[in-house]
Amino acid sequence: MYSAKSSAEFVAQMEDVLETYALPYDPEIPLICMDEQPIQLLEDARPPEPIKPGQVRQEDYEYVRKGSCSVFLFTEPLVG
Repeated sequence: MYSAKSSAEFVAQMEDVLETYALPYDPEIPLICMDEQPIQLLEDARPPEPIKPGQVRQEDYEYVRKGSCSVFLFTEPLVG
């Protein structure tokens, strides 16, 4: 678990990050942020049933795993 010391260190480092975001925009020193999201690639094990009037679409919960990938997002938040 986290100790009070490690929590205080985390807060201090987070304050440094927040101060960086508060800096005025400088095109010579761009602030670039990166986020990554791992995603499972899935396929239906059986095709969904056709929709009938007055009913909701029915899908089976079973799936076939087709691998995974990572989606990356890069942004420059101070530009807007």
